[in-house]
Amino acid sequence: MSASEIRVSRTIDAPVGAVWAVLTDLDNAESVLSGVEKLERLDSTKYEVGTRWRETRVLFGKSSTEEMWVTEIDPEKRTEVKASSHGADYTTVFTLSPAGDGTTLTFHFSAEPTGLGALSKFMMKLFGSFALKATTKAIRRDLDDIAAAAAKRAG
Repeated sequence: MSASEIRVSRTIDAPVGAVWAVLTDLDNAESVLSGVEKLERLDSTKYEVGTRWRETRVLFGKSSTEEMWVTEIDPEKRTEVKASSHGADYTTVFTLSPAGDGTTLTFHFSAEPTGLGALSKFMMKLFGSFALKATTKAIRRDLDDIAAAAAKRAG
């Protein structure tokens, strides 16, 4: 894994179907994910390849809105979401696998610089570890929020 990748896994006390249902429920993301201030769908009412939305989170003390879209789905196993902004392409892959009566959810986040000059690349490396720590913390919080909602859904 390079410096621009984060992989975090969490075992959730809920079956794969319940975790998948929470993970793909964009309409309730604001109430499930404590880090999300607002989520605005841009098209489909479903969760399918091509579905787009704007997601607003507080990062480094400021609200930040990113447009995101679904690029791959293997129902109840894997989904991939992309975003592109601030000189980078972002990919998030969620992988679900059964773990006894529960589910292991793995969150793999990566960022690839696009069209950056030498100074921008240097600054990205310089501040990258700080940003990765903050992003890892946000990912862990998302996984905890998903786990709580999936366990509640599973009853």
